Amino acid sequence: MVEVFKTNVMNQRQAELILHQIHLFFSYHSVNFDLEDCDKILRIQTLRGTINASAVIGILNNSGFRAELLPDQIHINSGNMPGKYLLCNPA
Repeated sequence: MVEVFKTNVMNQRQAELILHQIHLFFSYHSVNFDLEDCDKILRIQTLRGTINASAVIGILNNSGFRAELLPDQIHINSGNMPGKYLLCNPA
């Protein structure tokens, strides 16, 4: 399972703080940021169980940041193969 969040984390130092906090609660999750994306993406993946999106959002909120779970957006390409695409929404 993978969940993707839009955040307002702006730099590597802030991202490292959040990554540390998330790993304290969810040590078996793979977590990373894409700070180059316009939505400052936080990706969380787990091979077992589910991802508690509310808890993740709470961790960011308690650290002074915002996070929003992005919905899956399915696009059928010319080969009729489904793909997962995330759209950047300018603020």
